Amino acid sequence: MPKKSTVLLPETKKILEQMGMQIKYARLRRKLSAELVAERAGISRATLVAIEKGAPSVAIGCYAAVLHALNYLDKDLLLVAKDDEFGRKLQDLELPIRKRVIR
Repeated sequence: MPKKSTVLLPETKKILEQMGMQIKYARLRRKLSAELVAERAGISRATLVAIEKGAPSVAIGCYAAVLHALNYLDKDLLLVAKDDEFGRKLQDLELPIRKRVIR
């Protein structure tokens, strides 16, 4: 059975590529080898290379494991969708508006 390919919007693909590049730079700034980070994250070196290229086929858990291996950078994942401005606006539109009855 062939593996399904992930279809992404161009903007999302660019975000993944940027995230991969940032992960690579974080590793290089710490002067850690790809082998060491892959070992700490419990993944193969090939998977780490795919992450650093922003591959959409890699599981998000692998991305999180690599971020954790880079001195607990996985805590930044808590910032994802933390302040959902658009969601709040949609929610506010559904709030009931009470009208006063004229006596």
